[in-house]
Amino acid sequence: MPSAHALDSIDYNIVRALASDARISYAELGRKVGLSPSAVAERVRQLETAKAVLGYRALLDEKAFGYNVIAFIRLTCDNTHYRPFLKFLPTLDAVRECHHITGGDAFLIKVVLSSIDQLEPLIERLLPYGMPTTSMVLSTPIYRQQEAWLMKNAGFPAQSAKKRS
Repeated sequence: MPSAHALDSIDYNIVRALASDARISYAELGRKVGLSPSAVAERVRQLETAKAVLGYRALLDEKAFGYNVIAFIRLTCDNTHYRPFLKFLPTLDAVRECHHITGGDAFLIKVVLSSIDQLEPLIERLLPYGMPTTSMVLSTPIYRQQEAWLMKNAGFPAQSAKKRS
């Protein structure tokens, strides 16, 4: 299964079920897709080997742990600071995402903090690498889990009825 084109409807249904509940048993997954538990286990192993399924994790609500401040920092960065910045970036625990982007800025960085008081020192730590511009998140009207968005937009076929194979 090297590409999305090699996935069949059973694979898509397996991925759909795993995205809804990564803790589902092979027996229950088999009932959902019409395969035996051992056949489902083999399909899941193939999806993992092909890197269609990269892993399994718990979804955590950062606010439940006291992280209530989300900000996006755009950073201009010239060629002399680019590589040093990439080495420095992993040392910042508040960084959840960093994207190398086009346009006037070089990077778009998402940070999550427990208080607004943590933002200014974080921005100051970025100054040696470029000019930061910060935007605070007031609310998030749309938040889609990667798996749900991917299933809707990546050509997943409509969920098919179970078939025995």
